[in-house]
Amino acid sequence: MFKKTSLYRFMLLGAALLLPAMAVHADDDSPQVRAQNAVRVLNEIEQAPDKAIPSDLLKDAKAIAVVPDVLKVGFVFGGRRGEGLISVKSPDGTWSNPSFISFGGGSVGFQIGVSSTDVILVFRTQRGVDSIVNGKFTVGADASAAAGPVGRTASAATDQQLKAEIYSYSRARGLFAGVALDGSVLKIDQDANAAVYGPGITPRRIFEGGVSNVPPYVVKFRDTLEEYTSK
Repeated sequence: MFKKTSLYRFMLLGAALLLPAMAVHADDDSPQVRAQNAVRVLNEIEQAPDKAIPSDLLKDAKAIAVVPDVLKVGFVFGGRRGEGLISVKSPDGTWSNPSFISFGGGSVGFQIGVSSTDVILVFRTQRGVDSIVNGKFTVGADASAAAGPVGRTASAATDQQLKAEIYSYSRARGLFAGVALDGSVLKIDQDANAAVYGPGITPRRIFEGGVSNVPPYVVKFRDTLEEYTSK
């Protein structure tokens, strides 16, 4: 059993390892950079041979969230944090302008370290979309979730997947796979939305096309989704 002095030194070591990574992550947080990174993630995943999200799944999606470079830190109590974008499918089948979101979650257990992963959530039903429009969404609580199938022609194969309202994916160190993210929370990033679209703009107004003067880097995210879901 650790003595108090040993535990204190251990905690200082953990903080020394984790804080620099968190600081770097915080510095790279402008809406433009977040949108550009989200486009990069979509391109890299969809252009990977036999490792893309299935085409039919993308075409039928009600919403898609992309959160690049989710920082996962662990020191006894672990957690993840990231920022990204989410677009919803419009009634005419096109993709909406995206809302900016934050993404986070926690875990408990003996752990130490830092890792960065890209996360994609594919919403299959309207229920999850309605929750995020209202400002906050918890994966697995507001809608059922399962690790998504990988491969352009892959399909949902298990009972759990067939019932899932969300398919979740992550990519770390070049590997792309479905991943369980129950308990993770998506929240509308009101500050980023205000910086891009103007103060007082609600997510519903963004999704329903009620914004103007949309920056090119935001349009690029929407157009990239159109490209990969129209094939």
